[in-house]
Amino acid sequence: MVARALSADFLKMRRKGIWLLVILGSVGLLAMQGLNFGLRYDYLLQRYQDDPWAGLIGEIFSFVPIALFLGTTLIASQIANVEHGSNSWKQLLALPISRGAVFTAKYLLGIIALAASCLILSCGTVVLGLALKFSPDHIPYLTILKLSFVPFLAALPLFALELWLSLTFKNQALPITLGITAAIASLFAGNYPEWFPLAWPLLSFYGKASPALPVGGGIILAFIIYLAGMGQFRGKDVD
Repeated sequence: MVARALSADFLKMRRKGIWLLVILGSVGLLAMQGLNFGLRYDYLLQRYQDDPWAGLIGEIFSFVPIALFLGTTLIASQIANVEHGSNSWKQLLALPISRGAVFTAKYLLGIIALAASCLILSCGTVVLGLALKFSPDHIPYLTILKLSFVPFLAALPLFALELWLSLTFKNQALPITLGITAAIASLFAGNYPEWFPLAWPLLSFYGKASPALPVGGGIILAFIIYLAGMGQFRGKDVD
């Protein structure tokens, strides 16, 4: 059932802006750093002369948490608006597919979209580094993958919460406001305690300790929120 619902959601998204958002989010972040290095090339190359790749990764990562929080907010809203915008909840939930499968499919769609954006960021980081004439013999592939995917796993709780709220409320003001607030708050993540979820994307990459807490905590908390959201969605009233 989940596979059928997910396939249907992919078809619905073909004409929506979600895939453009997936591409623009990562490409925009890379373009910003390309401009940063292009304008300050000599200064930054001297600053990071010991390891230019690490310097590039660090510059990119400084914007990854806020980009993730904004991305999760917008993608969750886009997914929910497919049904809200066409007032098609009654028709969708009347189909011989369980509500749990419908909710899970939308959850998986969002995760796939975010993972695709992370993959674009990883590949684009390599391309940008080579374009900046960094050594192709010292590309830190594992660190670049960590740059994209580890903070993504740590940020999953916000996506789970955003999707739950976006599916619950037709008016997207509340979930979008919450997401933007979380994104702004993530700029001060270094001041938060380790157990605070908004600090997890930062700690997953730059934390002094193992990333097990932010990554493991992110996955577990996201799963708990997913279960709570699915439970509420199963009892959702349809107008």
